[in-house]
Parts: sequence; structure tokens; C-alpha cells
Amino acid sequence: MASRSWNRVELIGNLTRDPELRFTPNGAAVCTFGLATNRSYVSEGERKEEVDFHRLVAWNKLAELCNQLLKKGMKVFISGRLQTRSWEGQDGVQRQTTEIVIEDMIVLTPKANGEEKVVPPPAQEPVTEEAVPEEKPPEKKEKAEAKNEEVEEDLPF
Repeated sequence: MASRSWNRVELIGNLTRDPELRFTPNGAAVCTFGLATNRSYVSEGERKEEVDFHRLVAWNKLAELCNQLLKKGMKVFISGRLQTRSWEGQDGVQRQTTEIVIEDMIVLTPKANGEEKVVPPPAQEPVTEEAVPEEKPPEKKEKAEAKNEEVEEDLPF
């Protein structure tokens, strides 16, 4: 009887470096980058923080999209599988690495006018609508807000 197996990884974290895009001799795009995930816990009454670093690899069209859309520090959701590779280095030493081969990616960092959104510190005085110039006509702004609501509902958490 055949047994089932499952190899699935889902992470939400921040990029530790800009993606690096290369091409194989056959012309396939491959993009590599790192992701950091944080974990907080309490040990002996003291709050501690732990960080794990993950090596990520995307192939073909997804690799090109990751290279275009992602930058160091951005928050992303990724879904993929674990893969372990072995090779012999130029020095003759056998090497091994475990990486996550990405199958799906969602950018979680908010965007404003095509750039990473910078959230200003809270204002000391309340800001009125008259003080803030309106960037879009009202109907377009409502559509943009509705679109943001749809995205927020699709988040995996």
C-alpha cells in the first residue's frame, strides 16, 4: 500500500536582502533571497525573541516577479516546499543546503504610489480632511478602498 507524504512550507516574514536574479544555461530564471521570521516566547519569566533565517528560491516567471516586486525589508507570505541539495565545492569539500522552493508569494508590505509605504508617527494634533489634499477623485478612492478590503480578507491569518 502506498503511503502519502506532504512537503509544504508557509512563512510570513521580512526579506533579509534584495532578490538576486540569474539564469541557467538553458535560459530558466532563478531568483534567490533570504527571509527572516521572528518568534517571541517567555522563559523563566523573561521575554525572549528568536529569529530564524530561511533561504528561498523561485524559478521561471515567479523568479522574475520576485526580482521585480521585492526589496530588502519587505514583508511577504510565501508558500512552497523544502528541498535539500548536495554538491562538491571548488575546494573538493562536499556541501549541503536546505532551501524553500517557492510556489506562491504574496507581498504584504503596503504600497503607496508604487513605493514602499512609510507610516508616519502619530500626529500630535488631529488632522482634518480640509488639511489633507485629496489625491484621487472620490469614486476612484472608494474603489481603491474596496480593493484594499478585498486583499485584507484574503490574507492567510
